[in-house]
Amino acid sequence: MNHRATIAAVGDILMWREQVDSAKIPGTEHYSFADMFAPVASFLQGADLTIGNLETTFSGRTQPYQIGSARTGFPRFNCPDELASDLRQAGFDVLTTVNNHCLDGGPSGLLRTLDLLDQHQIAHTGTYRNQQEASSFLIREVKGIRIGILAYTYGTNKQQVPQDSPWLVNLLDQAVIEQEIFRLRPQVDLLIVCLHFGVEFRFAPTQKQRILAQSLLDRGADVILGAHPHVLQPVVTPIIATTDGRKKRTLVAYSLGNFTSEKMLTFDQSQCGAILQFTVEKDEKGETTIIGINVVPTYSQRFFSGGRPKFRVIPMRAYLRRPDKHLTLRGRRRLKQLWNRATQIIGSRFL
Repeated sequence: MNHRATIAAVGDILMWREQVDSAKIPGTEHYSFADMFAPVASFLQGADLTIGNLETTFSGRTQPYQIGSARTGFPRFNCPDELASDLRQAGFDVLTTVNNHCLDGGPSGLLRTLDLLDQHQIAHTGTYRNQQEASSFLIREVKGIRIGILAYTYGTNKQQVPQDSPWLVNLLDQAVIEQEIFRLRPQVDLLIVCLHFGVEFRFAPTQKQRILAQSLLDRGADVILGAHPHVLQPVVTPIIATTDGRKKRTLVAYSLGNFTSEKMLTFDQSQCGAILQFTVEKDEKGETTIIGINVVPTYSQRFFSGGRPKFRVIPMRAYLRRPDKHLTLRGRRRLKQLWNRATQIIGSRFL
């Protein structure tokens, strides 16, 4: 009997101050992000496993929701707790928590983030509360297929990982990653490696990224999910020779862009992202194959409703075909340009 599972993945879940403010329920101290995800919830909920990169923290109300840092020169992110429950309701099963903003609330904010995700039954990996947790792998069994997920970041925006707890954050070290692939590979049918790497606002991976990805695939990774550039980069399917002489199709998404974001540096390509969908099948011999890949380009749209700025993530193609009242003629023209650019980067064969 063959087993099949569908997986969906998105890039950076960013929440700038205006986005957070737009989610505040008028007259209360509460927030709701549900409307922000509603246009794409069916894609996320329809998969058997949905993965995203949480590029913010849940550091609590004592810390501001997104401020600048004179010390590091980088913004520091924090979100209302309601975002966690709304991400779960939208369909997210796993969030990678390791990226250059994971220490924006300090070690205490990092720990609180993990506790809150646990409360809402969202699995997580890449940052940890203790050495034992850091030594354990995230493995999810989905429809009879065991899926292992590893995650790493290039850095933490000049915020130092405490010397007495180096296990807090998985930093990107190729030798360490290869060693962990070696340990995890026998335990799973599909191995996903999430890498927070690359150059911001660049539409193509660097040579260094390509070499790293190839090395990890050669050593046993099946899928590599990239984040951090804040724009879309190519999706490719290298064919790898296995140790037993078979040919295996792998999958690399160098950057899935921003799932949610405001315009960054007046650059609206930073409001573009993609939902990567793929199906894996395990046959009676226990061999697992990627048999289908689809990409849904998305746009984090800012619009006005009731005199207030609002945000929502919309699937580009569907809203180009059936625009609603919040998508003006000018907005449709720009969305068409963004769609053309997204399809050029990703490749029409996956759309």
